[in-house]
Amino acid sequence: MTVKLRLALRDWDYMTPLVLGDVSSPRLDIEVDRVGTLVSNIAKDEAHDAAEMSFSRYSQLRHDGDESVVGMPNFVMRGFRHRCIITTKESPIRKLSDLAGKKIGVTGWRDSGNTWTRAAVRREGVGVEDAMWYAGRLTEAHPVTDRLDGFGRPGRIEAAPGERPMADLLLDGGLDAVFTPFMPKGFFDQDSPFRQVLDDFRAAEVTYFNEVGYVPGMHLIGFKAEIVSEHPWIMDELSALIDESQRVWLEKREKYADTTPWMIDELRRCASDLPPSWNISGLEANEKMIGDFATELFEQKILPRRLTPAELFPWHAKAG
Repeated sequence: MTVKLRLALRDWDYMTPLVLGDVSSPRLDIEVDRVGTLVSNIAKDEAHDAAEMSFSRYSQLRHDGDESVVGMPNFVMRGFRHRCIITTKESPIRKLSDLAGKKIGVTGWRDSGNTWTRAAVRREGVGVEDAMWYAGRLTEAHPVTDRLDGFGRPGRIEAAPGERPMADLLLDGGLDAVFTPFMPKGFFDQDSPFRQVLDDFRAAEVTYFNEVGYVPGMHLIGFKAEIVSEHPWIMDELSALIDESQRVWLEKREKYADTTPWMIDELRRCASDLPPSWNISGLEANEKMIGDFATELFEQKILPRRLTPAELFPWHAKAG
């Protein structure tokens, strides 16, 4: 019997073979809904059975004993975070350690990506208590929402002054740097007023990988608990399909590399700097990364207790 799976995902390019049906399974009829904003709570969402979700918010559910969502340790969004710290081209800030004592903006305090970025900065001696933090929208195009999410602390972690866009605050000196997962519009233009803090963030990220042994994971797939209970094989099946979709996409990307002038060099350098297993899925293969993320959630006071990888992914821990 074929099981229908309604899946909400961001528009990741490597999911194209899965979306188009080039990668498929006789056991699953997958209906992919490409979303711009993540589903807030898959357990309460009638339109989907599974969805891409924040690792941080999933961890909060597990901490709270909420078993309505079962996480699959296939991290559909991974990335280094050194590149995600921006400042102005005139700024004297050139090293992560230069952020000590500075005014730093974040697009959301508990966000998984920003948690990993603070982890990278903490490795360079700048912890939460060593800077002044502001949570806000990146540009005028982004909505005004509660980006503190209950973690505000007057004098240390506050909302952006007047809810002004952080890109504007950077330009007028209200902020010294901003942590952001996505660059503001125009960032890549030659006349952009912004730059990454690190001139050679790639070298810093390769060094980071060699030290920790992984590329940080930000998003995973969360399933409604009832569909996993009814079909215990479903997570492994979807995980294998995602892995295959990524493999097929990379193979095609290597063949059709002329989408940008130097994509071929990027593919070559990535293969040189990282092992083929850098994006491997599964609990065992990602146990160190998962444990380090749980440690950061605790050390950064996002969660009051350090969860174990087995607590975060009990279904897979039992299966192993």
